[in-house]
This record gives sequence, structure tokens and C-alpha cells, in this order.
Amino acid sequence: MAVEVCVKAAVGAPDVLGDCPFSQRVLLTLEEKKVTYKKHLINVSDKPKWFLEVNPEGKVPVINFGDKWIPDSDVIVGIIEEKYPNPSLIAPPEYASVGSKIFPTFVSFLKSKDSSDGTEQALLDELKALEEHLKAHGPYANGQNVCSVDMSLAPKLYHLEVALGHFKKWSVPESLSHVRNYMKLLFERESFQNTKAEEKYVIAGWAPKV
Repeated sequence: MAVEVCVKAAVGAPDVLGDCPFSQRVLLTLEEKKVTYKKHLINVSDKPKWFLEVNPEGKVPVINFGDKWIPDSDVIVGIIEEKYPNPSLIAPPEYASVGSKIFPTFVSFLKSKDSSDGTEQALLDELKALEEHLKAHGPYANGQNVCSVDMSLAPKLYHLEVALGHFKKWSVPESLSHVRNYMKLLFERESFQNTKAEEKYVIAGWAPKV
């Protein structure tokens, strides 16, 4: 039986892949491992009855390997790694938290109305830490090959680039050349191209929160 995965549909376009970075993380992992899967697009503002019956919390992503629906992207990618060990996406434990504070600091800066509140600097500090890591260990988080850290960071960095570019005319400074190259490498991967939301849907997803 094929793997089935439920992910967010685009806002206002229920037949198009939506802008959930946690959904994309799961799809990226499946794509990198060349796992055949069936994708269900869930309209999160009008969830189908069958979806709520199998997944009462109604959250996406959820995955089914043949027996039950499993939520939580952290749990899901761990199970994918166990079931499909090749190619390995396991990251060394000491790299597990690389870039992990970028997304919350990005969200704070995106929502900020006060340019002197420190949110931009907090994001820059996290990006500088990623820059130092990539300078020492790049081009990906764990060297030459992608790993689970990259699968988690790629969608979040895409949201950062699209949303901050649109709402704040802000982009990652050119001085952070390793981060910029990292983003370029990730966004060019076939797995990313196959699983990314269109920019207009990323913008539409953030618009009510900004």
C-alpha cells in the first residue's frame, strides 16, 4: 500500500499545494528518499469529514504507512528514516539544533511594527550563527550531503525569503554569503521544486498575521 500524506492546501485554492513549512518538510523527506506517496490536499478552513474522522485534532501534516494516521512532523520524519534508511538523512546529534531558532525569530521580526525592538538583530544573530556553522561544515548543515536539518530549514528559509521580501523589502545580507549559497542550493534541489508552495500562497498565508 502506498504511503499517504495529508498536507495543507493553498489559501483560496484547495487544489493547489499550500504554504505549510512542516508539511513541506515531510514531503521533502519523502522526495529525497524517492518514496512513492499519495498526497491529499487539506483545505484547513473547511476540513473534510473523512479527514477529521481519522485525525480528530485536524492538524497537518499527518501520514499513513498502511495502518494508522500519524501526526507531528518531528515524529513523521523519524519514522520515515526508520522505514526508508537509504539514503540516510540522519544528522549528527550535535548538529540537530543548527538553525532551530531562525523560524521563531523570523516570525517575531515579520510581525514587528517597531524597528528598534531588537527583532531584526535577533534574526541576524541566528543567521550569523548559521553562517559560522556553514563556513566550517558546509555547504549543507552536515557537509556535502543533505540531512534532516536541511529538510527542516529549507521550507522555513523559503518563508523567510518570500515573506520578508514582500512585507518588509528585507533580504539576507550579502555578507552572509554561506547562508545565501545554502538557500540557493536547497531551493534548486528537485525535491524542493516538487514540494514548494507558490510565492503568492506563502504571502497569502502570512498576510493575516502581519
